[in-house]
Amino acid sequence: MDLGIKGRVALITGASGGIGLATARQLSEEGVRLVLSDIDQQKLDDACTWLTAEKVLLAADMTRQDQVERVVDAGRATFGQIDIVVHTAGVTGAKGDPLELSDDDYLEAWNTDFFSAVRVARATIPDMRTRSWGRFVCITSENAVQPYWEEAVYNTAKASLAAFIKNLSYKEAAQGVLCNTVSPAFIETPMTDGMMKERAEELGVTFEEAIESFLDEERPGIVQKRRGKPQEVAAAIALLVSERASFINGSNLRVDGGSVQALQN
Repeated sequence: MDLGIKGRVALITGASGGIGLATARQLSEEGVRLVLSDIDQQKLDDACTWLTAEKVLLAADMTRQDQVERVVDAGRATFGQIDIVVHTAGVTGAKGDPLELSDDDYLEAWNTDFFSAVRVARATIPDMRTRSWGRFVCITSENAVQPYWEEAVYNTAKASLAAFIKNLSYKEAAQGVLCNTVSPAFIETPMTDGMMKERAEELGVTFEEAIESFLDEERPGIVQKRRGKPQEVAAAIALLVSERASFINGSNLRVDGGSVQALQN
């Protein structure tokens, strides 16, 4: 199916691995030109060398507005505009008792998982409005609607991000800019690799056994009994940023294998 986005320009944050890199590959196959960013330039260069699309690779810290602007300006200087944003950059943050976590713990997740999206939106959406076409997609999480007690900093930031994108969607669609979120759960990414390595060490089991026990004990809704694949999330993102999603706005698309067991988003 032709997604109708050949020649468009997409900014992808967190692009050196996991969902960001899988999305870059998916959009590259659709003929999209890419502006790719992550925190580490060498890691970004190494991860993206095989991409055949026209591309700009630039390291940046999404917690700083000036660095966000630098990436956006570089994309515009090369391609003339940014049509699509896929914001995947984020951290799991500190874990523990919600009342024992420090202000700095909460602020780290807030700045990286929530406020970075505000910065990217400021830098890109006004220009999209002038052309009456744009797509702005952020990665939230199952945690935004199904929080886990020891992940309060992550839960709070992702729930705020979901609310922010919904808020943007109310008015931006009138200017042709559609804003949506995608909520993955337990995907094969460096983030969940780290979680499972830590679990394996704590339980004295293998990495595979840690995944199996986690699914049984913590994510019973995933009846497939496996982690999702980054490309499965990327496929959903590709749809949302395409012409085929021209009447999808303010929505949250779950790619969670059934992990969230509630009816409402």
